[in-house]
Amino acid sequence: METRVHLPDMEPPASITEVILALRSKKLEPKHEKKDWGDWITFPGKQTVISIESMRGLASSATVEHAEDDGDDINMQILSAFGKLGWMGSDEEGEFRLD
Repeated sequence: METRVHLPDMEPPASITEVILALRSKKLEPKHEKKDWGDWITFPGKQTVISIESMRGLASSATVEHAEDDGDDINMQILSAFGKLGWMGSDEEGEFRLD
């Protein structure tokens, strides 16, 4: 399952550090890998990953690729972390708040 998360229009981008800290606040153990085109955030022992588009350490959109085998808890924790930063979610049904 895939969920797209993004900052609302006109909001300044978040730093990767802010994203990592928000994920840690939800009791997750994110591992950040910098790539030329963006960044990967992975979680030890899990198949769920976050592909986060970043430029100079700042990000305003990402895709959460949730592995069903990981269960729903990690997905809810990830979405809650992004919601804490004021991001929105979108999927095939439209845009929604991440509370």
